[in-house]
Amino acid sequence: MKIYLIAGEPSGDLLGSRLMRAIISKAPETEFFGVGGESMNREGLSSLFDIKELAVMGLLEVVPSIPRILKRIRQTVADIERVKPDVVVTIDSWSFSARIHQALRKKNLHIPQVHYVAPQVWAWKKKRARTMYKYIDLLLTLFPYEPKYFTPYHLKAEFVGHPVIESTVIYANKTDFRERFNIAPDKKILALLPGSRKNEVARLLPVFLSAAEEFYSKNPNFVFVIPTVQTVEERVKALVKDSKLPIIVLNNETDRHDALKASEAAVAASGTVALELAMIDVPHLVAYRVSPFTAFLVRHLLKIEFVNLSNILLSRAIVPELLQENCTKEKILYYLGRFLKKDDLYEKQMEGFEKVRQILGVQEQTPSANAADLIFKIADKK
Repeated sequence: MKIYLIAGEPSGDLLGSRLMRAIISKAPETEFFGVGGESMNREGLSSLFDIKELAVMGLLEVVPSIPRILKRIRQTVADIERVKPDVVVTIDSWSFSARIHQALRKKNLHIPQVHYVAPQVWAWKKKRARTMYKYIDLLLTLFPYEPKYFTPYHLKAEFVGHPVIESTVIYANKTDFRERFNIAPDKKILALLPGSRKNEVARLLPVFLSAAEEFYSKNPNFVFVIPTVQTVEERVKALVKDSKLPIIVLNNETDRHDALKASEAAVAASGTVALELAMIDVPHLVAYRVSPFTAFLVRHLLKIEFVNLSNILLSRAIVPELLQENCTKEKILYYLGRFLKKDDLYEKQMEGFEKVRQILGVQEQTPSANAADLIFKIADKK
């Protein structure tokens, strides 16, 4: 079987690597083609191009990248025509993935088309749910409440489970991490997680570092870790180069996850990493900034109260969300202080994280294995 996989950013790349492992365990002779990052490459994918080019966030920020992205879409579609795979699976990044699927439909190649990770139509752009059936044959969702948004519009949608429950972060070892990096027993660790896109790092890391500097002046027994990914590693290192803080920049999955497990608390860009922190009971806040123009549009389009997944799943705020003008050094320090005191906010998070784990649940198979089975099934029907 030939499977064409397309992941447009690091979170999708990690999801894709787990899917590849699940597929190989069930069908070892499978051949993979497509677009991915460092995690999928480790599983044997030779990526058509570097996904760093696609890691752009924000409506205004993406404009200068449009010609390059359109070129990569044409290149990807041409490669799919050349490979003639049994199935095409796009992973997350619906704005990019949708254009791939639309182009493939126009060519009438009769290749089953699957998308893994539902666009958040329950949050904004609800009309997308009405038209997706035109471009894909199957949607694989991470949350149990998502299929109901798509099935009324003639799209087959299947809940497979959230991959965070199979993340190695659950089995991370904080003792090993401290030993590997020679962190003294009397030192504590604070994690700074400024995102996986270049413009996220550019907007967030200076604020995180400013907060960390003041935090360190009052808490000199702390060291700071910045788990990062290949797409932004150079930018992170450039920004921390002149810092006087004891900072460790990490660039592989084992170190990243062990560091999170070893952390007393974390400051994170909103996203899957915040859910990983919830899985291992690390108190955290999320902080995020986009351009003023993007923020203006999002505020008018967003239909939900929260952006953090734990808050969304629980329908209440347990993780502070410091967005736009609230993403400040002072507010970050305020919440870090509360985490260290282990006050009522800390207790509320620990209780809430347990409920989040229950909601995500553990099934007979991993989410990746469930996804693999459904992909095999639709590929066999072609």
